[in-house]
Amino acid sequence: MCLLYLLSWSCNPSEKGKKAGTPNIVILLADDLGYGDLACYGGDAATPHLDQLAREGIRFTDFHSAAPNCSPSRAGMLTGRLPGKLGIYNYLPIGHPMHLPSEEITIAEIAQLQGYATAHFGKWHLSTLNADQNLAQPQPVDQGFEYSLGTSNNSMPSHLNPTNFIRNGSKVGEMTGYSCQIIVDEAKTWLTSLQPQDPFLMYLAFHEPHKKVASPPELVNKYDHVSKPDAEYLANVENMDLAIGRLLKYLDEHNLTENTLILFASDNGSYRKGSNGDLLGGKSFVYEGGIRVPGILRWPEVIAPNQINHSPTSLIDIMPTICDALQLPYPGKEAVDGTSLFPLFNGEEIIREKPLSWFFYRTYPQLALRHKNHIILASGLDTSHHTHPFAHDDMSYIKNLTLEEYELYDLNQDVEQSQDIFTDSTAPTELMMSFAQNRLLEIQKIGPTWNDLPESVGNKKLKSEWRQLRPKGFSN
Repeated sequence: MCLLYLLSWSCNPSEKGKKAGTPNIVILLADDLGYGDLACYGGDAATPHLDQLAREGIRFTDFHSAAPNCSPSRAGMLTGRLPGKLGIYNYLPIGHPMHLPSEEITIAEIAQLQGYATAHFGKWHLSTLNADQNLAQPQPVDQGFEYSLGTSNNSMPSHLNPTNFIRNGSKVGEMTGYSCQIIVDEAKTWLTSLQPQDPFLMYLAFHEPHKKVASPPELVNKYDHVSKPDAEYLANVENMDLAIGRLLKYLDEHNLTENTLILFASDNGSYRKGSNGDLLGGKSFVYEGGIRVPGILRWPEVIAPNQINHSPTSLIDIMPTICDALQLPYPGKEAVDGTSLFPLFNGEEIIREKPLSWFFYRTYPQLALRHKNHIILASGLDTSHHTHPFAHDDMSYIKNLTLEEYELYDLNQDVEQSQDIFTDSTAPTELMMSFAQNRLLEIQKIGPTWNDLPESVGNKKLKSEWRQLRPKGFSN
């Protein structure tokens, strides 16, 4: 999977200008937003613009992240591949050797070779953004984004007046305002630089509502019926919705709405109790609360409005969906793990060649795999401890992990995952165990081995401690 392979199927990569029926693409990704946060999902935050986006397209009730943690999920979305196969096993601390390898093909690279203008705004978290060029890790421009304003990880010191943005390799310094509004301002400015005939792909990766939260006081005051931390959080979600509303208004005013495919989702479940609805667990867990997230698609020229879809779907499906939207073959079909969502646009079912799955070595269980309405969760007999960042001992642990303990749930009957049916004679136990074991072996075989990792220091949790967290489902 390299540039030569891309060039072998790209169509006139140097030719600018919109081809007939070529959609613009906008990806809106929240950070740590829970399944139950948006008003259209029954949440307490005021989100009128996202609610309208859902009414004008498809709102998915069974949509998932690619992983229960930031960096792996983003890598899976951009490539259509399982994060474990990419070697993105955990979030990326700044300066950490792990990163998205440059040879992996992203949706931005595909679009760019079809004459698209491409841009990234907000949280990157797939390598360290390096203004000094001393760390030889791929930058957004190396992954297909010709323009970028973003941060390596979170906005610092908070969402308000962030100081760590980097624009196209250069440090910006302190920026005035809230992060979500800043990146929408930048996106609008970038759009004005394009020619009317230029198709575009924009990836807006919001920092909200990841900690450390900062929200406009006038929005916080609207939620005076809840605790101050909850009010700050809900106002944070609303502020992101207001920023998205400004972008949607720009698209309307410039006649860009009809032929623009927009995805809104979250990178994983929330760390906040109450944000994941009735789902078990939260961020960093492969229970539904850590991986089931809001998912909205709008494309007025193709997708009929007012649809609610219950098909199991995922961020891993976005790469093949965009390939279909651009009428292109997948870059190495056997390597892509997602499935195009295009059949759903016509009221048909999608048929998966590869089951959806999620892997996160640091919590318990470590692997989840979905087959139709059933999900199996599996774990090794783990007596070791794991630090919060990815460390030296963790690499060996991943490569040698064997699955020994299982849970099985029928999500059509038990979305809360309260009744383990693993020993039920009518359950597809053996089939699901085989799927799970094969998926782990696949990750272990294909996933890169990282060298020069830091030693295991810092926050540690034993397997027994993760088990105690299970009813609440929240990690640090």
